[in-house]
Amino acid sequence: MRVPQDLPRRAALAAGLGLMAAAAAPALAQAPAQSATDWPTRPVRILTPFPAGAGPETVARMVAEKLQKKWGKPVIVENKPGANGFLAIDTFKRGAQDGHDLIQLDNVHLVVYQHLFKKLPYDPVKDFDPITPLFRTYFFVGVPTNSPYKTVGDIVADAKARPGALNYGSWSVGNPVHLGSAQLEAMTQTQMQHVIYKETSMLYTAVANGELNFALGSMATAGPLQRAGRIRFIAVTAPRRHPAFPDLPTVAESGGPAGYEVTGWTTIAAPRHLPKAVADKIQRDIQAALAEPDIKERYATFGYDLFPTTREQFDAFMATESAKYADIVKRFNIALD
Repeated sequence: MRVPQDLPRRAALAAGLGLMAAAAAPALAQAPAQSATDWPTRPVRILTPFPAGAGPETVARMVAEKLQKKWGKPVIVENKPGANGFLAIDTFKRGAQDGHDLIQLDNVHLVVYQHLFKKLPYDPVKDFDPITPLFRTYFFVGVPTNSPYKTVGDIVADAKARPGALNYGSWSVGNPVHLGSAQLEAMTQTQMQHVIYKETSMLYTAVANGELNFALGSMATAGPLQRAGRIRFIAVTAPRRHPAFPDLPTVAESGGPAGYEVTGWTTIAAPRHLPKAVADKIQRDIQAALAEPDIKERYATFGYDLFPTTREQFDAFMATESAKYADIVKRFNIALD
């Protein structure tokens, strides 16, 4: 059973998300005691909403391989893509509640969708215990190679001079690239057009071909065209310069708004009422796996950053993210139902 100190942490997160975590307290009190020393007792399944071969899914498989060696039991990654991640989440909710079923979720599932949908088939607080983040990735502001824009300040100035004339793209409504671009509009008091593409490859090809004025992209998604010389990065959406691009300015350094930051991240989550000893074991072992040199090397190629944090700090981070996206969604009247 979780110790009482865990309740304020969850209550704080619930307040940040606008939900009542206190309603989960009775069920929490009924959680059976379980020692971490005898867990796991059988194969562990990690459900992921990402398709095979996607960057986040690849990370889940790398971590699963490390955990399998550590735990001495099979750790199986099961892909359940589609339906906004709801297929994976439904399978998880109907699965084992003792930690033998885990799930990989991203920031959209945990801090964005509750603001985009009037009704979700899950509760981001009551259904999940986000154990530890797997990675965080920042985005780059990408423009066509022959674009006249040399800085983010150039984009902002043109957008102010020609309201509604500039466009940016993403692959759906409500993803970090879309909301991050809308955040730039809000912070600069400009108006631009959002264009949706079916796939990320189509999106960044549209940037390269000049169909879009700009798009936010990661090293994994926009990087191939940037390395091919078809897209030019002019800034990074991080608080400091990226180690892979030390000469590339931040958005603020590039004439954009101060404090502008856009990230994508994923976490491994467990059932909400998992005994604390087991949850702590999963956290420790995942963080140990992520610290191994071969995973750090792969992260460098993906443009992923390690995101070491305590669970209390992660909850506070998610609450801040949720409040930020709630404001953007409300300001631009964005909805998915």
